[in-house]
Amino acid sequence: MIPLILFVLLGIAILIIFEVRARKEKNNNTELLNDAEQATDVATEQRSEDDGCCGEHLVCERETLLQTNAEIIYYDDEELDALAGIAAEDYTKEQYQMIREVFETLKASDVPGWVRSIQLRNIQLPLDIREEALLIVVERRNM
Repeated sequence: MIPLILFVLLGIAILIIFEVRARKEKNNNTELLNDAEQATDVATEQRSEDDGCCGEHLVCERETLLQTNAEIIYYDDEELDALAGIAAEDYTKEQYQMIREVFETLKASDVPGWVRSIQLRNIQLPLDIREEALLIVVERRNM
């Protein structure tokens, strides 16, 4: 009888451990998504040219994805200029694939600059690629 009770208690303890781990992982994923949403907010807010780094934003002026006075830098992606002015949801599969291929060949350290370059060139990133890029920016910021 005692071994049966110990076996049941062991099973309950294992279930509790798995539940705690699942909740921790869920909380970590939620925090990462919240960080990405904050980065999106920073990337879309209007900033004046004389704003400095106030420390209140996830992405500082030095690392911001919006720099209106920045020089356009190409990342071996001149072919993307053909997409300027087209809404991201209107891209064909070939146009989407063209952006995806460029994005996947970038080093993580080049992603913030590439996103700035894309914005300055009036090219819209598809939502999934934009979210991936922002996650990379957030991860690099937390390093």
